[in-house]
Amino acid sequence: MPDTPSTAVLFDIDGTLADSNYAHIDAWWRAFRAAGESVDAWRVHRAIGMDSSKLLEELLPEATDEVRDTAKQFHTAFYSEHMPQLRLLPGARELLEAVAARGHAVVLATSAPQNELDRLLELLDADQWVTAVTSGEDVEQAKPAPDIIEVALEKVGVDAASAVMVGDAMWDVDSSGRVGVTCIGVMTGGIGGDELRGAGAAAVYDDAAALLADLDASPIGSLGSSGRGE
Repeated sequence: MPDTPSTAVLFDIDGTLADSNYAHIDAWWRAFRAAGESVDAWRVHRAIGMDSSKLLEELLPEATDEVRDTAKQFHTAFYSEHMPQLRLLPGARELLEAVAARGHAVVLATSAPQNELDRLLELLDADQWVTAVTSGEDVEQAKPAPDIIEVALEKVGVDAASAVMVGDAMWDVDSSGRVGVTCIGVMTGGIGGDELRGAGAAAVYDDAAALLADLDASPIGSLGSSGRGE
């Protein structure tokens, strides 16, 4: 039987590999207005990447469950309008290919609902390099809860000390840190490097292409060149 990877690199998708964060911001902003609420766009931006239930609690603290559910339904509808225009961020596919070539398990560790995930996977077209994928159906709570990270590690049988997470939001840094996974931040989600470092990111890059160019010197390089167990 072939060797099984003993190391893994976990990737968030929205804002990390796909340029989708601002589509989510627009969809949520419009959804709140449609539900009779008003939330400033910058506050929406700050919450992107967070579990939708947590996001709604944070941004609509006084709203009823009915209003929050309505906003969530509108978000789904408005975001679907953006999905045909989504594009990959620079270096996204090349980074996945390079990580897989070094023998690490590549895990897409996202809590996106299945309909959004299907579009993102189609966009990535990276099945040949991906070992496992998570989705919102795998957990009850998404980031910043650590559940997605734990499920991702379980799917490939790798422990936290042998994994690195790549994400664009504080929630990625927070959730990976809770289970002892080193996190690399990228700024393509619109969060600055100082804030990502302040949340605990071990390194920060402009985008996936910049990380790829520095891959062996990054925390991923410390996982080893083969990444395979006997």
